[in-house]
Amino acid sequence: MQHDSPVAFDVPTQLRRLVQLGVPALTGYSDDDFVSMGQSVSAATQHGLLVVHPSLIPPSALAPLLARDDKPGFVIVDMTDLDEFEPIEGVSIPDEPLYVIGDIDRGEDMLNWSPEEALLEITHRGRRPLTVSEGISWLLQQPKALEPNKCFMTIASRKRKSTGKGLDARTPAIWISNGTGRDGSANRGAPKVGWCWARNRHTWPGFASTTT
Repeated sequence: MQHDSPVAFDVPTQLRRLVQLGVPALTGYSDDDFVSMGQSVSAATQHGLLVVHPSLIPPSALAPLLARDDKPGFVIVDMTDLDEFEPIEGVSIPDEPLYVIGDIDRGEDMLNWSPEEALLEITHRGRRPLTVSEGISWLLQQPKALEPNKCFMTIASRKRKSTGKGLDARTPAIWISNGTGRDGSANRGAPKVGWCWARNRHTWPGFASTTT
């Protein structure tokens, strides 16, 4: 089930929104230099979701730019290693500071599937799952794509174990905080970057994917 896919947005419009959100300040570029950097992307393609590469801004720094009802996004306290999550085997992302991906789907038809099961189905459909940076980039452009009880995992991002053998058991996800526990009441209703167990089934998040 698609939800107002970002392909409806043109790249120059998305680039201007990133400037309005203050993204250039996080990169060390001036607004003008940031726009110039994005113009090469715009020249190549006019439509699709404009993604901020994690090498330009790590997801932990990008997440606080998310907002819902004037509340900024945040990363949960037990995910201080978010920036160590990388694309899984079989998923490659362009080696560019800004890049474009295609048609986005929130993956609500796979509720109560495990990430492992969803990955097989997404691949079977000729799509690929989103990375956490891509998921954040989507919500920067389209905040309303995150709704109560309608959230998503970004299972293309995983962390390798310190031994180098196998993957950490967590997969990143983005949802809306209910303000309980260590989130704190001040974060109630705010966009939240957290994690789910990669082998468990979950009844509430979908599995965001793209065509590219």
